[in-house]
Amino acid sequence: MKKRKFTGLLATVLMAGTLLAACGNEKTSEPAEGSDAKKPEFTFRLADNQPADYPTVIGDKKFAELVNERTDGRIKIEVFPSAQLGDEKSVLEQVQLGAIDFTRINASPLAEFNDQFSALNLPYVFDSEEHLWNFLEGEAGKKLLTDLEQSKMRGLAYYDSGSRNFYSTKPLNSIEDLKGQKIRVQQSKINIDLIDSLGASATPMPYGEVFSALQTGIIDGAENNLPSLDSSNHYEEAKTIIMDHHQRIPEVLLMSKATWDKLSEEDREIIQQAATDSVETQKEAWDKLEKESEKKLKDAGVKFIEVEDNTPWKEAVQPVLDKYGKDYKEVLDAIDEARP
Repeated sequence: MKKRKFTGLLATVLMAGTLLAACGNEKTSEPAEGSDAKKPEFTFRLADNQPADYPTVIGDKKFAELVNERTDGRIKIEVFPSAQLGDEKSVLEQVQLGAIDFTRINASPLAEFNDQFSALNLPYVFDSEEHLWNFLEGEAGKKLLTDLEQSKMRGLAYYDSGSRNFYSTKPLNSIEDLKGQKIRVQQSKINIDLIDSLGASATPMPYGEVFSALQTGIIDGAENNLPSLDSSNHYEEAKTIIMDHHQRIPEVLLMSKATWDKLSEEDREIIQQAATDSVETQKEAWDKLEKESEKKLKDAGVKFIEVEDNTPWKEAVQPVLDKYGKDYKEVLDAIDEARP
């Protein structure tokens, strides 16, 4: 009986070994024709602080997809949304060092590396969405991106971020209604001067504190684009928004210069063209989100006021343009020339 048990056990072990060998052979066998089993020559990381379904991340993913397709899988770009690789400031530092290869960031902080980006923060310099994109896609807009190379980064493309508008817990039907209202702004000299020039009281504070400040009356209002007013729930307190479009500040798709330098000329062209081609996808996603936010806000009882003539607004902020404009004359001249 013992011998029979041993013989059965031996047969079982041999059979298992045969199966394992077969599995091993299957795993290491040549891939079937047409299968995508190439190992990437480069695997890069792209950081974004927005959620996975946000328009900028949709643009990031389209960019990564195009690069993968056009290099036949030689270059793979992994997109990390929701600030998985760190906050905006730390990611930028890592992009400069080459530790992170790509990121998407709002244009405003880039003034720290190229002060000419500050021109895009000035109020009412763009008359419309068409005007903005005429400038961004022109030579002067492209030069802003390439000039970032001095700071060990390379700008690849601009993404849409809509326009910023004022919203308040108080009536806000005209420029006159802003006078005396306490408006939250980002900690920026240009933004503080903008609010003061409109007769309101500029109140800098962190974004995360705005909702409670609206609830308690510490501030009367704030300013942002429609999706931000929606996602922040500020509309639960601020029931009026006036569409004055005082700023149209784009997003920027950035690349580490260290990563750029390691690529061949052919791959650089592929990367640049893929970034350019991803813009349309991002803009469509932004337009869709903006329309969804507008409907949600109106359904929630938010009153929209359209500014038909922004001449009084432009006249009020002229001192701000006079104060800062001389430092950005070349960019502002290009913005003027880009008018449709």
